[in-house]
Amino acid sequence: MGPTLINGIPAHVLFVHVVVVLVPLTALALLACAVRPQLARRFGLALPALAAVTLVSVPITTHAGEWLKHHVAGDPLVRQHAELGDGLLPWTVGLFALAVALWWMQRGTKAASQADTSAVTGEVQPGTRARGALKAAAVVLSLALGAGAVVQTYRIGDSGARAAWHDNFSTARTPEAGSR
Repeated sequence: MGPTLINGIPAHVLFVHVVVVLVPLTALALLACAVRPQLARRFGLALPALAAVTLVSVPITTHAGEWLKHHVAGDPLVRQHAELGDGLLPWTVGLFALAVALWWMQRGTKAASQADTSAVTGEVQPGTRARGALKAAAVVLSLALGAGAVVQTYRIGDSGARAAWHDNFSTARTPEAGSR
């Protein structure tokens, strides 16, 4: 599915940085585009493309992590980290699906808003309430999915750091080589 080693370093420890940056970035962009539809029009296909790259980065990272898990001594913290890592994919699938839906809605509302502005009757046009409800739903969904994805990313990262660093450092300062 992807490389497991890069220049002799486990690929997982490198790929993790992509996920840690892209998940919050995607969540933030999604929320901004849901709140400000003109941003979604400006983003165009960039929003679903960003969400797609985020989505693809998760299984690549977990695949490299599974390889690494089988190349370190059995550790309950590593097992816990791997279990948490498996829980991120559904969140990124949701981010991607909502990004595509927002992009699709903005394509449709551009034509609808042009038709609405051409009507000079002053009455509330049919569909205005529906668009408002869709926008509110998109904001709530993007907030929930974004928060869930970011929190899950944090939990995974925290458990990974604990697994990697427990018992691997001293809380007391050690003398530097060559110092007295």
